[in-house]
Amino acid sequence: MKNYKCIIQYDGTDYCGYQRQKDLPTIQEFLERALEKIYQSSMTVYASGRTDSGVHALGQVIHFHAEEIVPTDKIPYAMNSLLPPDIVVLKAEEVNADFHARFDAVRKTYEYRIDNRRIPSPFHRRYSLHVPKLLDVDAMTQAAPLIVGTHDFSAFHAAGSSVTDSVRTVYQSQVDTDGTWIVYTVTADGFLYNMVRIIVGTLLEIGKGKMAPSEILDIVHSRDREKAGPTVAAQGLFLKEVTYSASEGET
Repeated sequence: MKNYKCIIQYDGTDYCGYQRQKDLPTIQEFLERALEKIYQSSMTVYASGRTDSGVHALGQVIHFHAEEIVPTDKIPYAMNSLLPPDIVVLKAEEVNADFHARFDAVRKTYEYRIDNRRIPSPFHRRYSLHVPKLLDVDAMTQAAPLIVGTHDFSAFHAAGSSVTDSVRTVYQSQVDTDGTWIVYTVTADGFLYNMVRIIVGTLLEIGKGKMAPSEILDIVHSRDREKAGPTVAAQGLFLKEVTYSASEGET
C-alpha cells in the first residue's frame, strides 16, 4: 500500500462541510466515491481539517492509502474525471507511510473576503460577505495584528466543539484592501470552532465604529465569547494553505 498526499480546491457552497454525514452531500463523500471507482475498494480520505458547511478551500490537503494502480502524476486526472466540477485535485505525491494530513500539519492559513461596496456584485455573492456600510479599514488594520501571539482564544470559540484546550498561537493576522475589497488573512498552529469567523465579526464591529481597535486584545484576555463580535457567514471563508515541517511527507 502506498500513502498519497493531494492538494485540493473546492467551492463549498453546495456541501454540508468536509466530513461525511449521513444523507447529506459532503466533500469527503465525493472524494471517497471517486477513489472507490478508481481503486475498486473501500477508501477513507483524511483531511488537514474539517471545513464547515459553505466554507471553501484553495489549498486543502488530504491523504489516503491505496495500491499502486495509477501512476502518481495521473491521480489528479483520474480523480477529476469522476469528481463534480466544484471539487478539483491539483496535485498528488507519494509520501511516507506515517504521514497524516491532519496530525502532521504545523500551520494553517485562512482568508476571509469582504465586499465593501454599497451595491453587491451578483458574481461574488457565493465567495464573499457583502457589507454595504463603508468600513473604517484603518481601524481594522490596526486591530488585526494585536491578536498575534500565544493566547487563550476562548472568546473566539463557538459552542458545539468538544475541544477543551483553547490556547492557540497566531503567527499572522492582517487586513488588506484592494479597492472595495477587504481581505483578512490569519495563520495559526490551529483554530477553534468558528474562530476565524468570530474574529472577522469582531473586526467588522471595529470597522463600524462600535469598538476601538485596542479592544480586540481586551476581548482575548477576557476569554468571554459574549464580548466578541458575531459569527459571520461562511461563504467568505477560504482555507488557503496548510503547512507541514520540511521533513514531513518525504519518501
